[in-house]
Amino acid sequence: MKPIESEKKFRYYTESVKQIEGYREPIGFGIARVDRGQLHNEKILQASFPVVNWKENYASAAAFIGALMESEVEVDFGGSEFVCDVKKKFVKNAISIFDAYIKSAFGTNHSNVQVIKYLHQISQNEGLENNFRIVFLFEDAKCKSVESVYLKLYALSLGKAPLRSLNLEGIFGLLENVAWSVNVPVELEWLRANEIEMKLDGSYPFINAVDKFPRFLQHIIPEENVRIMDASKVRMGAYLAKGTALMPGASYINFNAGTTGAVMVEGRISSSVTVGEGSDIGGGASILGVLSGTNGNPVSIGKNTLLGANSVTGIPLGDGCIVDAGIAVLEGTKVSIAKEQMKLILEINPKFKFKQKESGNIYIFKAIELSGLNGLHFRRDSQTGAMTVSRSNRKVVLNADLH
Repeated sequence: MKPIESEKKFRYYTESVKQIEGYREPIGFGIARVDRGQLHNEKILQASFPVVNWKENYASAAAFIGALMESEVEVDFGGSEFVCDVKKKFVKNAISIFDAYIKSAFGTNHSNVQVIKYLHQISQNEGLENNFRIVFLFEDAKCKSVESVYLKLYALSLGKAPLRSLNLEGIFGLLENVAWSVNVPVELEWLRANEIEMKLDGSYPFINAVDKFPRFLQHIIPEENVRIMDASKVRMGAYLAKGTALMPGASYINFNAGTTGAVMVEGRISSSVTVGEGSDIGGGASILGVLSGTNGNPVSIGKNTLLGANSVTGIPLGDGCIVDAGIAVLEGTKVSIAKEQMKLILEINPKFKFKQKESGNIYIFKAIELSGLNGLHFRRDSQTGAMTVSRSNRKVVLNADLH
């Protein structure tokens, strides 16, 4: 196809593509380099996206779709996603479509133009060799491909899609359990088939993990002032906001979980958990995820909240809360609140409605009934062993030098 030599003609071309019958604007799209199985080449083990477009750059999406159609690839808009190989003809057509931007100063800074320029260089020198795939997500439905899983994990880890906002149903069934040799996924079946030879000639690879998910740092450049002391402690699909510090030891952040501001993490943030700015997850503290004791209810921890060392939290907490070290606050945990403390708690939670269960000067609750309230201090009476809740009077402040 002839080069589109002006930005005006580019806009006209992309608008004409959008007028194609059945055309749908994708919610996310991108071009990924894929790692295929060593024994089973048809299997996609990993997809690396240099650029993730999420609810943005719709003209680039139309340009990519136009380049596919000019290459006689029929794009199916009827499903929730469309994935296909990137071929030399597609790259050549995309170069022509983006011609005006490739020759301009603006184009050199546009990420999608950079991707096409580099793919064109690869296609001229090394060849594409079925190592690249283009992915369009037209709706947030159950994933049908490894590539779409990775596109969603990228969107979460880059903060382009909020945590807990995407449909991740069934992703474990799509991802292969592989050995990770630094950034390269290796089929376990291939390792077993070649174990003897590799060990005898000294070529057996360094294996740092066996998992379906890669590590966060294999794909994501962290936000400013994020510190991760141990790369194995954060899974792809997590999000770490600016200023988050993840210390070594018992710390861990699972996929579809993370922080919304600067947080000190020395404990476990399970899948689906979010932690607010200024909070401190103490050494060995665990926040339960949707698969680990919360009956499917996602847990949010508010701002400036402290979870003491080796504590367990299984309910959502508001701002300014404290859970003492070594205690477990689960949905069914019975807690007592003294009458005078109840008044103080209601002052900062005026919308809280509760059924009175007064026994003397004490109110009895299941912990789940206090979900999301601000300023709660959970502690265990050292004499009676009873779990009590009072109005927190301690301000949780992180060390500014560390965040």
